[in-house]
Amino acid sequence: GVRHFRAASLLSRKVMERDPWLMRGGGQVRVSHSSLNYKDGLVILGRPGVVKDWPIVPGIDFAGTVVESKSPKFKPGDAVVHTGWGVGERRWGGMAGLASSRGSWLVPLPAGMTPERAMAIGTAGFTAMLCVQALEDAGVTPEWAGGAPVLVTGASGGVGSVAVALLAARGFTVVASTGRPELEGYLRGLGAAEVVGRAGLADEAAHRALDKETYAAAVDTVGGLTLTTAITRTRYGGAVAACGLAGGGDVPRLTVFPLILRNVRLLGVDSVMAVPPLRARAWDGLACLLSPAALESLTQVVPLDQVPPLAADIIDGKVRGRVVVAL
Repeated sequence: GVRHFRAASLLSRKVMERDPWLMRGGGQVRVSHSSLNYKDGLVILGRPGVVKDWPIVPGIDFAGTVVESKSPKFKPGDAVVHTGWGVGERRWGGMAGLASSRGSWLVPLPAGMTPERAMAIGTAGFTAMLCVQALEDAGVTPEWAGGAPVLVTGASGGVGSVAVALLAARGFTVVASTGRPELEGYLRGLGAAEVVGRAGLADEAAHRALDKETYAAAVDTVGGLTLTTAITRTRYGGAVAACGLAGGGDVPRLTVFPLILRNVRLLGVDSVMAVPPLRARAWDGLACLLSPAALESLTQVVPLDQVPPLAADIIDGKVRGRVVVAL
């Protein structure tokens, strides 16, 4: 273990020396925890779409302690969390003893939050929080919704699970859509008032260009026809925050009718390149809204050697909630 740690340290330093951008304001973080995300699963299984240059260390997020810093924002000993910025895709990721990072990519670990809890939130929870913030910035608040439900698609996955918990904690009535009916109790435990099957949202035969106004808003982690249906069933003045494409990258059969006749807004949410002020706001919100009990119910903690088989499971949609990797 010590030998591997030293090797990782040496390689990490070499990566920094080849990257002047990192050297100008970067540093190194001793990683204590990472997490397994959908992108990590693709990388570990060697699937196309994420990595162009090999070899690569996966782990698109990590938490740990600064050991070296060229940034005035951080000093050795500071606890930090990282998500996005191409780490684990274009640059070596968090599933290692050390990780190189630029200071502007790091966020101070919120007071009272442990690294394990930060990775239980991770990229998935951070993305879910960005979706909730996008809806509220668009005027979709619990007061405006007036009890009308907010739909969460792909609700049993990492982003969806946290979105359910966040929306419920914020005071929304949540409808959770999932293809795993056996997880209804789990989703209700997170705060869902109703659980529906995913088939009803992806039924081409039942599709309408302008459907019944069912939801005040939606958080969509799936894409494809599911996203189309969510938009067509959103009520006047509502919004749909879209952040995933597990069900496809297109939006088939969508017309402009719900957008211009119902003033429905489609909000694209990206967590990779989100600017630092948005990141700080999201992590502050996560620290306040997500209770440790809610996080524990949707999280499993595993050592690094259990990650490969779980990578296949997360791609196949068999992983419930979040997987934290303890390094």
